Amino acid sequence: MFWVVDSMSSWILLAHAETSGFGLNLDLFETNLINLAIIIGLLVYAGRGFLGNLLSNRRAAIEAEIREVEEKLASSAQALSEAQTQLKEAEAEAARLLAEAKTRAAAVRQEILDKAAVDVERLKATAAQDVSTEQQRVLDELRRYAVAQALSRVETQLSQQLDEAAQQRLIDRSLATL
Repeated sequence: MFWVVDSMSSWILLAHAETSGFGLNLDLFETNLINLAIIIGLLVYAGRGFLGNLLSNRRAAIEAEIREVEEKLASSAQALSEAQTQLKEAEAEAARLLAEAKTRAAAVRQEILDKAAVDVERLKATAAQDVSTEQQRVLDELRRYAVAQALSRVETQLSQQLDEAAQQRLIDRSLATL
């Protein structure tokens, strides 16, 4: 007697047909079905606990991952809501600051325009005073020039018209008057 392994990993007992009355069963369907039934039975009996534990552990791991993902989703939604609130607050603050800046810019602009107007008026007054002073100086200079010219002409005419005796009488009369 001897043992042979077939393709389905089962054992088939081979015996010599003439001595024992056992024969070789060559029907593949019948032998494979028996082998499959034995293997499935062994797997169900022996592997039920192992496969059950393995599947339940895998199921627990998947459920834990799903809970973790749901928690992350909830925290992400909350963070998004907070970020949107902060964004709205920042936009409101930016609008307020922009309005303040525009108001301040208008006030500074008006202040600069007012100061420029005052400076222009001051410059006009200074220029008018400078023109008046310059006019007065020119008039005084013209008067002095006119007086100098008149005196020069009078001296010339007096020296031509007055002789020495007439000059002496004029001097004496002026001294007597004084």
